[in-house]
Amino acid sequence: MEWQKHIQSDLKIMMGKPVISGTRIPVDLILEKLSTGETIEQILEAHPRLNHEAVLAAIAFAVETLRADVVYPVKKTA
Repeated sequence: MEWQKHIQSDLKIMMGKPVISGTRIPVDLILEKLSTGETIEQILEAHPRLNHEAVLAAIAFAVETLRADVVYPVKKTA
């Protein structure tokens, strides 16, 4: 999956947040919806400008971003 053709970051669009190309739909919105249990089909229904490949590209972008050599501290909860 080549996420680069589906994701863009432009300071003039959503202050540079990564969005689906040609839209103002941020990648983090798609990931949040998936994390709360929405299906890809539900996301596509709610956002007709998206397609299945764009949602998969958002996931691939997140994976690649998290693979960077950066440590993200995680707080333990009781």
